[in-house]
Amino acid sequence: MQSLAQIDDWPVDHAAAGVVAADGTVRGTHGPSDRRFPLASVTKPIVATAALVAIEEEAITLDQPAGPEGSTVRHLLAHTSGLAFGEHRVVAEPGTRRLYSSAGFEVLAATIEEATGIGFADYLHEAVLAPLGMTATTLDGSPGHGATSTVDDLLRLAAELQTPQLLHRSTLDEATSVQFPGLDGTIPGFGHQKPNDWGLGYEIRDGKSPHWTGATNSARTFGHFGQSGTFLWVDPDAGVACVALADRDFGDWAKAAWPPLADAVLADR
Repeated sequence: MQSLAQIDDWPVDHAAAGVVAADGTVRGTHGPSDRRFPLASVTKPIVATAALVAIEEEAITLDQPAGPEGSTVRHLLAHTSGLAFGEHRVVAEPGTRRLYSSAGFEVLAATIEEATGIGFADYLHEAVLAPLGMTATTLDGSPGHGATSTVDDLLRLAAELQTPQLLHRSTLDEATSVQFPGLDGTIPGFGHQKPNDWGLGYEIRDGKSPHWTGATNSARTFGHFGQSGTFLWVDPDAGVACVALADRDFGDWAKAAWPPLADAVLADR
């Protein structure tokens, strides 16, 4: 796909990108698609997928208590548990604000670990990475931001998030629908959003502006970006998903570069 060549103009030392269709066909890659990059918060959709597997296995349930008093697994996945961004400190009542929290994903992982009796990194490998063939992906730190992966591996995840084989379709549909509708909140780097809609571990585009996806992405687009200069989005209406990884931290360069790439990919599909 010619559109992916845009990454050659990004002000980074190394970048790679790829697009996968809903039927699992890789439409194209550009750059070193087998190069491992730190994912930062693109870790979260991988961990969320493992949580959905744990729910289907009945190891945990969405509405079981987890985290602060009054919080559940659903609250943790939807960033409404009331936990602070990077601290295990309660700053709001559960369900009242959309407070983006890596700490919440650490609590989520600990909840799964306790329920299964398996170390979370091992559970993630057994539940998601091995079945999807994500052999280059590792969780080396926090379940909120500590994974390393490649474009090739993340395209496998993006294919699963379009046409699920590991998960049931109904589970994915629930995970990509708005949880706790109407809550406002901030997307790091993109300011306050009214509302700031999220699913179960996946951010939902809806009508947000400004945003890190393109102007032509559908409202149903979901995914995540990371502060290490990484993103993964899935547009169910367009039937494609895009992954891009870079070795420069998120900043103004990414806010300028990512939306045009998304629009070019959608025009090029």
